This record gives sequence, structure tokens and C-alpha cells, in this order.
Amino acid sequence: MAKFRISLNMEYCRSSDMSFEAGVKLASELGYKYVEPMVHTGWELLSEVEYFHSFSMEEDTLLMKEICDKYGMKVSSISGHSPLMKPEAAVTRLTRAIIFADAVNAKFVNTDEMVKPDWMDDDFAHQVMKYTLTKAALVANRHQINLCIEPHGVYTKTAEGLMRIVNLVDSPWIGVNWDTGNSYLAGVEDPYDGLNAVKDKVLHIHAKDISMEQSREQRGSITGTPVGCACGEGVVNWDKVFEILEPVNKEIFLSVECGKLDEAERSIAFLKKALGPLLIND
Repeated sequence: MAKFRISLNMEYCRSSDMSFEAGVKLASELGYKYVEPMVHTGWELLSEVEYFHSFSMEEDTLLMKEICDKYGMKVSSISGHSPLMKPEAAVTRLTRAIIFADAVNAKFVNTDEMVKPDWMDDDFAHQVMKYTLTKAALVANRHQINLCIEPHGVYTKTAEGLMRIVNLVDSPWIGVNWDTGNSYLAGVEDPYDGLNAVKDKVLHIHAKDISMEQSREQRGSITGTPVGCACGEGVVNWDKVFEILEPVNKEIFLSVECGKLDEAERSIAFLKKALGPLLIND
């Protein structure tokens, strides 16, 4: 039987111009025990002046853990999204994100294929992604960190396309971060059929709900969105999601991906109630 832990993707505080530490502190006050930080390379201006939550991988890896420890928080996963079809960027980013995850005792790094260049055909694109993932899998194996690919782009908008990328490299450290909102918005296949098709490879979930308004305006025209509305207030059938995953014998993080502080507060209340005995309280 599947068991779940609830985390909060740090994108929840982007619209409030919060620093990483301020966002971790507030997440703790809202009742969360885990966060999913977003990381970047180099020195990002807004983060440096504490107007943005993204955390620089130029910093000491243990600084992130020190900040989280200060507020009684743990890191569930690292949002290390990297362009798999651009290995000159992705290999370095994923390598450092995996090392960061290991240092803060997280077990997951999330990514997707991101944007396909116009000059790259499908076969070439998958060859390039195989190279990127082969390099990343070597690092993941050394550090025993799971690299999770989510539905977000032109190839991962279907379960078949997602699994083609996951299976490019034969590695136990590559799996799926299922995004409930992105899979719905793509509008190519039934999102619950898609989840059922990949459920054995699901290691992590972006718990993203989609408002009725966004569904009417964008479903079928985009393959992903940065954040959703509060869980339980949109179109996602959460009972169906949990029903599909319940037979899978593993622990899975549900990382709430919403865009506002009040949505984060309502999301945790909803998920605690919806999960019931499936929730791990630690």
C-alpha cells in the first residue's frame, strides 16, 4: 500500500517576493514539515537581495540544511529542472543538484525535458537526452539519489512519451515525478489513464490543481504551467489519484505546487483530510 508525505514546492511564495529563508519559515508556520527548494547556478540578482526564493548552488551545500533545521523543516526534494536537450547546461545543473540533494538528505531531484530547439528532430533530441541522462545517472548512482522526470513538455505530454525518456537509460535511479496539473492541461490523453500507465515508476508527485478558469482557457494549448490553484479547489480528482496509487507499495512525496500563500495553507488542510490513513505523520 502506498503511503504519502506532504511537502511544499517553494514556488508558493514567488508572487510574494520572499527570500528562501522567509519562505521556509512561513512554510513551517503553515504546518508543513518538508519543502522542495528550487536551485540555480551562478548568482541570481533577485535571490541575492532576498526578493526571490531560488537557492544558489554556489553556496555551501549545508547552508540550505542549516536554514531548514532552524525552522524544524526538512528538504523532500530538489527542483533541479534542466533542459535535457541542452547537455551543456543540463549535465552540470543536474550533477550539482544531485550533490545538493545528497548533502541535505533529500532523495529526489526533479526535472523535465524542457524546450526542444527547432533545429533538432525527434531522433536527435532523444539521442541528446540519452547522453544527458546517462551522465546524470552515473552521479545519481554514486549518491543514491532518484532523478525524477515530469510531464511538462512536447514529449512528456503523454505517458508513452514520458516513459520513452525514462527508459532511455537503464537505471534504477531514473523515475517519474507525476505532475497532476500538467498532465491534465496537456489535454492529449486522460490524465488518470496516464497516471495508471506510469504508476510503477512514480517516485514523487507535484500536487498541482488547475482552476476551472485556467482549464477553460488553456487545456489542450499548453503542456505545463508553473503553479496551480489550491489543491481541492480545481479540476483534479484527488480521490482518483490516490485510488490509482494506493496499490503501489512505496512512500511518495506530494509536493504542493501552488502560487499563493493562502493556497498553500488551504492545500495542506485539504490533502491531510483527503489522504486520511494514507498520510505519514512524522
